[in-house]
Amino acid sequence: MTRTLLSGGQVFDGTGAEVADGDVLVEEGRILDVGAGLDGDELIDVTGCTVLPGFIDCHVHMMFSGWIGDRAVHRPFSYGYFEAVHNLAATLDCGITTVRDAGGADLGVRQAVEDGLIEGPWLRIAITILSQTGGHNDGWLPSGTCVPLFAAHAGRPDGVVDGPEEMRKRAREIIRAGADVLKVCTSGGVLSPRDNPRHAHFRPDELDVLVTEATAAGLPVMAHAQATDGIKNAVRAGVRSVEHGVFLDDEAIGMMLDAGTWLVPTLTAPAAALQAAETGAGLPDSVVAKAREVIDVHRESFARAVEAGVRIAMGTDSGVGPHGRNLEELALMAAGGMKPADVLAATTSSAAELLGLADTTGTIAPGKRADLVVVDGDPYDFTGLKDRVRAVFQNGRRVRGTG
Repeated sequence: MTRTLLSGGQVFDGTGAEVADGDVLVEEGRILDVGAGLDGDELIDVTGCTVLPGFIDCHVHMMFSGWIGDRAVHRPFSYGYFEAVHNLAATLDCGITTVRDAGGADLGVRQAVEDGLIEGPWLRIAITILSQTGGHNDGWLPSGTCVPLFAAHAGRPDGVVDGPEEMRKRAREIIRAGADVLKVCTSGGVLSPRDNPRHAHFRPDELDVLVTEATAAGLPVMAHAQATDGIKNAVRAGVRSVEHGVFLDDEAIGMMLDAGTWLVPTLTAPAAALQAAETGAGLPDSVVAKAREVIDVHRESFARAVEAGVRIAMGTDSGVGPHGRNLEELALMAAGGMKPADVLAATTSSAAELLGLADTTGTIAPGKRADLVVVDGDPYDFTGLKDRVRAVFQNGRRVRGTG
């Protein structure tokens, strides 16, 4: 079997060790060895570059490409799947080899990547976003028309539920459809025009049923949680990760620390919404106002969570903004007080731990899947990082880059 050697550069292995000179030896899609003085059958010269574990984005929407408003009702049902092919490719261009799709992508999308039918990061999928009536995933409009972000179909159960028994049944349907994680909205949000991100959604009995059903199936729960009380309700219920965490207070941070709850901050999302509005995307005034309201407090909450030591994994909410700009999140995380090495860990080993994939990816170590990204220059300099991605390997196969 051919042994491929990435030689002449440095290695950030994601384990907490400092960046150091080293080679990475790959065979049959796995990392065979890491260190100095290795040899192989095929040499790839990475002089001047750093080899890192493939990046991981824990919050994307591959079936969604920015705000489309009333245009959604004029697009054919299948259009989103072709958008997903484009979005998956753009994400892989960034060196992101694994993503968690937080709503939209179904089992067919995940399997198409796994079978090699289309190129893209490995997928963990939530499929459906669970929302109460009038909540973040309820597409009802004042006209009485309902325009859901992701229409229900045979492989994507409807996400609007009320009451513990509806929640139980829908959770089981989503699990049956092939979900790797269940997603619930425990607060309002920014892009949904008819709710308030400061309001908590779902009651404790509804959330308890959801977590019970997920736990019985061996699955975690992720919570879209912006409101302070919505964050606390999610943590009390036992969710694995809080997404966004806009209105964190000291008590919420303390609860997350005590429970070991992860934060996936998605700092780029509010800015992406405002940029879309500035370029004529046609966002409702209420959405633009909410994006302006949350952007500063969101970053302040993140900085306080970092200082307190909350466990953090990288996520972007790509789909709210353009796919392929995911690595811009890293600079915002650093600006929020994370050390550069910790930012990279949040994008590799910590993200793999959150997703339950630490045994297979997230670090460069013998036996791990050879998902790798080669970056030119200083890996701790996040300015223009995407432009410095020189090669991307997935399962040992070079999928981006030449030479």
